[in-house]
Amino acid sequence: MTISVNVRPGKERGRQTIVRPATDADAAPWDALVHGAPGGTFFHRFAWRTVFRDIFGFDTRYLVAERDGAMVGLLPLVHQKSLLFGKALIAAPFCVEGGPVGVDGEAVAALDGAATSLMDTLKVPVLEYRSRQASRPGWTVKRDLYATFGRALSEKDEDNLLAIPRKQRAVVRKTLAGGLVSEVDEGVDALFRVYSESVRNLGTPVFPKRYFAALKRSFGLDCDIVVIRDGGTAVSAVMNFYFRDAVLPYYGGGTSAARRNGANDFLYWEVMRRAALKGCRRFDFGRSKAGTGAFAFKKNWGFEPCWLEYEYRLAPGTALPEKNPSNPKYARMIALWKRLPLPLANVLGPFLVRGLG
Repeated sequence: MTISVNVRPGKERGRQTIVRPATDADAAPWDALVHGAPGGTFFHRFAWRTVFRDIFGFDTRYLVAERDGAMVGLLPLVHQKSLLFGKALIAAPFCVEGGPVGVDGEAVAALDGAATSLMDTLKVPVLEYRSRQASRPGWTVKRDLYATFGRALSEKDEDNLLAIPRKQRAVVRKTLAGGLVSEVDEGVDALFRVYSESVRNLGTPVFPKRYFAALKRSFGLDCDIVVIRDGGTAVSAVMNFYFRDAVLPYYGGGTSAARRNGANDFLYWEVMRRAALKGCRRFDFGRSKAGTGAFAFKKNWGFEPCWLEYEYRLAPGTALPEKNPSNPKYARMIALWKRLPLPLANVLGPFLVRGLG
């Protein structure tokens, strides 16, 4: 299905902003705009389009805004369909941020118009932008649920250590004196073993292992995996993304042993230390939901929450999506999932997770 081309008059006589579907040939100018525009994030990068399409079978509806033959805006939109969770157009699933990026308000407005037209054409009840700050009058906004955490990184380890609150700093120093070992892993097997156990214990379906392999392959040097081993056994691990001067630890977890020996604390210190050594000057601790252990863990490290303001255009009569684990309707499913044998959870998880987004 194609979308109708959205044309808006430019600020100068004869200029027009045209919105069209993205193609594979747009990869280079798309990423150049992502890196150059103020609102661009790692989650806007073009390689996600291939990952969404090839790993999850999503109908990717990435949009490009052009003016005088040059790309002036982009929107990483995905049509997500699930028997359990319904249909939605999301920018972008599994990502902290999304929504239009443009060189000016005209480009963003053109993308908004094209997205709402596509929503109506496809008869999708929900259009979701994962915005840092809401700006669209009349849209429904979800606040005070998810927050991001970030702060500056020094080039000196001691400065970064002293920036951690005293109690948490003592925990980190204790792990430094232990026998834990960190390494950058070229494969995804250790990460998947640790991560799948961690999310099963939280009652959450796991992604397929090939998703992590695809991310690592797609983003190359802008993606790595740090693994913490205790006596040669992987007990904690995280996949990190790199964008501009920031490191973003994203998919991480630990086994039950990691809670006993402080491996999770050692893990994030090692990510911080290694990133500073690479020249990163910002640590982006990612998104967490209010009231969760992850939210408290990040606050214990001295990070203050920055609340996200996700925006939704809803079809008449449509309720705001509540796919997060705190929704009481999922309580029994979550409790059951926590009791599943790990091999079974790893088989069933990928069939469910694609609808969560």
